[in-house]
Amino acid sequence: MAKADIPAAEDGQMTVIEHLTELRSRLIKSALAIAAGAVVGWWIYPDVLQFILEPYCETINDASCTLRVDEPLESLSTRMMVAGYVGIGLAVPVWLWQAWRFVSPGLYPHERRHGITFVALGVVLFALGVSLAFWTMPRALEFLIEIGGPDLFTEFRAKAYIDFTIKMMLAFGLGFEFPLILVFLQILGVVSPQALAKQRRLALVGIVVLVAVITPSGDPISLIALAGPMYLFYEAAIAFGKLRQRRRRAGAG
Repeated sequence: MAKADIPAAEDGQMTVIEHLTELRSRLIKSALAIAAGAVVGWWIYPDVLQFILEPYCETINDASCTLRVDEPLESLSTRMMVAGYVGIGLAVPVWLWQAWRFVSPGLYPHERRHGITFVALGVVLFALGVSLAFWTMPRALEFLIEIGGPDLFTEFRAKAYIDFTIKMMLAFGLGFEFPLILVFLQILGVVSPQALAKQRRLALVGIVVLVAVITPSGDPISLIALAGPMYLFYEAAIAFGKLRQRRRRAGAG
């Protein structure tokens, strides 16, 4: 369907087709940003690999620790995998901005001005989540290694270890975006802070289950390290919503 054939909505509102067209455009731009980031990730792969190895080296107390490669193509597939994950990480500001641009038409004019703040806060939260995962990794690895007993010799495959480590960092990084999602839902009128406050117990259980699903290990150390901050973010989102309601009532009065 040509753009001129798309029916216009009344009162300046977008039709369903226009929303879908807009969503496709935002997704394509985000995908292109990830692809560009992956190219960068390919070239900085040696530095990224050294960074990823640090938790493992710290766990086994060996500064020159190495990973095992079992298949001829494993080195290539590992580098491609790392490049893809780096692309996702580097594209965080882009897909956050695209998400903001997609929902901003439904916001009040004074709320639309906070796009840069939203993106900056999202990037900071993502970086904090990745940093927490990196700090947690040696402790989680130590737990996972020791739980098998002293008779097992530990030597990780490169692809398996790198995939595990990066997925853990992404899980923490995305988990730290949780407050932004809750704030957005309140701004859009989907939920209220009062409704969130009434569901505290259910939210706590849901957070624990979600963390157990998204973290690749499911070990108790990673579970507590991510579930704890996510619940604090839940409470912070409730506080934000109530403060926003008070300000709107004060402005209306």
